Amino acid sequence: MAFKTLRFRAGPGATRVLTREGFDFDRFQVMAGASGGPKWLALSRLDKFIAGELLPRRETPLFLLGSSIGAWRFSCYAKPDPAAAIQAFEDAYIEQRYGKRPTAQEVTAETRRFFKLIAGEGGEAQMLSNSRVRLNVMAVRCRGAAAFEQPWLQGLGMLAAATGNLFSRRALAVSYERALFFDSRDEPPFINLTGLPMQRIALSEQNLEDAVVASGSIPLVLEGVRDIHGAPRGMYRDGGVTDYHFNDSLSSGEGLVFYPHFYPYMVPGWFDKSLSWRRAGGAATDKVLLVSPSEEFVASLPYGKIPDRNDFANLDNEQRISYWNTVVAESERMADEFRELLAGGDLAGRLEALG
Repeated sequence: MAFKTLRFRAGPGATRVLTREGFDFDRFQVMAGASGGPKWLALSRLDKFIAGELLPRRETPLFLLGSSIGAWRFSCYAKPDPAAAIQAFEDAYIEQRYGKRPTAQEVTAETRRFFKLIAGEGGEAQMLSNSRVRLNVMAVRCRGAAAFEQPWLQGLGMLAAATGNLFSRRALAVSYERALFFDSRDEPPFINLTGLPMQRIALSEQNLEDAVVASGSIPLVLEGVRDIHGAPRGMYRDGGVTDYHFNDSLSSGEGLVFYPHFYPYMVPGWFDKSLSWRRAGGAATDKVLLVSPSEEFVASLPYGKIPDRNDFANLDNEQRISYWNTVVAESERMADEFRELLAGGDLAGRLEALG
């Protein structure tokens, strides 16, 4: 018998609703998208199924909240034809090519090209007027040494944040504060995230590109984005610094959180990746349905893993592109399994505890 390609983990609140009432996409108030760079390619075909088949059936708007690559994925969701936008982004993302030591300027320029490809003519207006979704983007506004482009100064700011973070996530505020760029048509249910200082900035046609680019501006890899229109002056960078996978309750009322993810767990912030004892739980996961590739599926992929940023260094362009295309093709099996599971109404029997 073929192995299952997906795992479904749910918090207690989500488990109660899904067991009692089954899967109804309109019961999900929020959809979350994590940081993770090339890891998103393992979710590409799942994204196309969700955006192309589930999203059009919704009767209420879905609040999208993404940091870093999650913000890029959800920019595609906000287009009139999201499945086509995802495909265009996927093609361009896989085909990006660099020399051995690309500069931050080179990578940033390619990132800007990606956004223009996704948006197209008049795309910002389309993305902010989509009736089915409300796009929300998490970035960080840098403080002190972290706000400079000089690598040694950035490094000092990161070191201060990482050292303090060992003791408390609140120490991140020394170098970073959250910057939530939100769709102002409706106040998002996560407008009052706690634990860290946060700027709240309304998205507009004038700042959407900068917000999305900033959300994925990995420190020391891409240039930051300075003085974004409508936002407090300063340097903005990758939202994954504070919210790698998110660690807060993202939904209010009875709404659930739908979370297609590359991992079966949630790491709060970028500096928590190596801290195995620090995982999201409690209120942060109560209403979450986390959908992720199974361990068996990941083991079946080339190199026994999903793509990551190290592939740029460990593989040449042709090897990397071939590997990434294989992962995307294999991810179709995840979309097929999810489609069949929903059609059969069997999701409740697959739920595992989360948190």
